[in-house]
Amino acid sequence: MTIAATASTQDEHGQPLEAGLYIVATPIGNLGDITLRAIDVLKRAALIACEDTRVTGKLLKAIRADTRMQRYDDHASEETRRRILERAAAEPVALVSDAGTPLVSDPGYRLVREAHAAGVAVTSIPGPCAAIAGLTLAGLPNDRFLFAGFLPVKDKARGDVLAELAAVDATLVFYETGPRLVRSLGALAEAWPEREVAVARELTKLHEECRTGFPADLAAHYAEHPAKGEIVLLVGPPVEAASEADPEALLAEALEDMSPSKAAASVAKATGLDRKELYARAVELKAR
Repeated sequence: MTIAATASTQDEHGQPLEAGLYIVATPIGNLGDITLRAIDVLKRAALIACEDTRVTGKLLKAIRADTRMQRYDDHASEETRRRILERAAAEPVALVSDAGTPLVSDPGYRLVREAHAAGVAVTSIPGPCAAIAGLTLAGLPNDRFLFAGFLPVKDKARGDVLAELAAVDATLVFYETGPRLVRSLGALAEAWPEREVAVARELTKLHEECRTGFPADLAAHYAEHPAKGEIVLLVGPPVEAASEADPEALLAEALEDMSPSKAAASVAKATGLDRKELYARAVELKAR
């Protein structure tokens, strides 16, 4: 796939790209998801700092860009970071990860922090993010969510993290890999057997999948059908927090920006109460 864009160091009004650090989101799978603004910045930057020049090189080839690349990952030295910041103080420098939005479980935190400290302008070029894509697909409550990165590999450390997050009244969002998925689902089944879980994988790609259910059921499924690709693992909020809430108060709140039907469906999902009864009460509240 080739995506064309005008090659120029100036924008359509003849203005050069200003010096600074540009945080550029790139596709997580489908190249068509790259934004026109991202293409423009990547083509006009003086340098692109990236995790893997081979991965970013494929993207640059697709958008017909020949911008110079500099490897920058979690193992980059302070000297490398200093040189990149010196360049960004004088010229436009783009920061990309292998896929998605930089700094979201990807390198870049120290670079951005030090750029601010040095007075280097930092600009975000938003775009694809696996965590947000998974959240939109899962059908879990999304008014509050916590992105918690990758769960630890070791059982005890994983259990400690789940214990720490147990009382968080929000949907939890994790990144996971295929080989570790079943073990993580098993840990969720042990810690929170009653909480709804979603596994979103191969997002934006040909075999995109979002499967929801209880963690034990999903663990059994993926034990029999091993998952491949990058995964977003989502866990609904504690059942207790939803069931103890006042249904009428929840309905009243939902009716502020929803129809009675949608409000009833939302509260039914959150509380497990009968949707028809909630709908009847929602109609009464709306008529007041």
